Amino acid sequence: MIYVRPKKSLGQHFLTDTNIARDIVEAANITGDDAVVEIGPGNGILTRLLAERAKKVIAIEIDERLADGLKNDLAGFKNIELLHADALQFPFEKIEGRFKVAANLPYYITTPIIFHLLESRDKIVSMTLMMQKEVAERIAAKPGGKDYGVLSIAVQFYTEPLINFIVPSSAFYPKPKVESAVVSFSILKKRRVDVLDEGFFFKVVRAAFSQRRKTLRNALKAANLPKTTDDALDSAFTKTGIDPKRRGETLSIAEFAKLADQLATGSGLSG
Repeated sequence: MIYVRPKKSLGQHFLTDTNIARDIVEAANITGDDAVVEIGPGNGILTRLLAERAKKVIAIEIDERLADGLKNDLAGFKNIELLHADALQFPFEKIEGRFKVAANLPYYITTPIIFHLLESRDKIVSMTLMMQKEVAERIAAKPGGKDYGVLSIAVQFYTEPLINFIVPSSAFYPKPKVESAVVSFSILKKRRVDVLDEGFFFKVVRAAFSQRRKTLRNALKAANLPKTTDDALDSAFTKTGIDPKRRGETLSIAEFAKLADQLATGSGLSG
């Protein structure tokens, strides 16, 4: 394990608890047949354990100090490919074969890195990611609660997320001000629901949550989506059987799909 001064600009909180690192490897279900991508190997505590289990580890580190240090510290492992690169810009789709992802993510890139990874979801078997507990709870939330929102739906549209365990701040240096959580994501073989127009579906979802206090009908009306006239909205709610006075946080993904498809069909957006 290497030691460097953490950079605040990179949101660095290095994992120092080996037992937690082992628990992450177990949650990721790493076997000798697996290729694993690790984002932000940091001090190498997780990288080393992954390399002891996996067929190959591709570790992507943006901090040149860490990348150089890890190349020396982990030189004894022949199955580690260490890349000095920005994971937010990395072309995951170009990695040969399918792979698992394991990472202790900097809090500030959690959401964008998840969405960037999901762009290459056909290549990914599963993801096991450590993140801020609050974000984990939003990702795994079900309809009806305050945590349920656009992030919940966007992630659950493509994956089955599960919070594995909570990690105290004492497991890191420097200590973050919040707890973390390890979340596993099973990539669904196909989208959770079929929709006519995926882009329009997410526009409807975002509109429904843009003003959470408003009823579903008023929120969609205020969003000025294509051709969501009063008549079109009334017709869509009638045909889907969804009460327009409900709020977005109460709708399941399947209900959002029904509503979006009906609006898309009525607006001539289905092509």
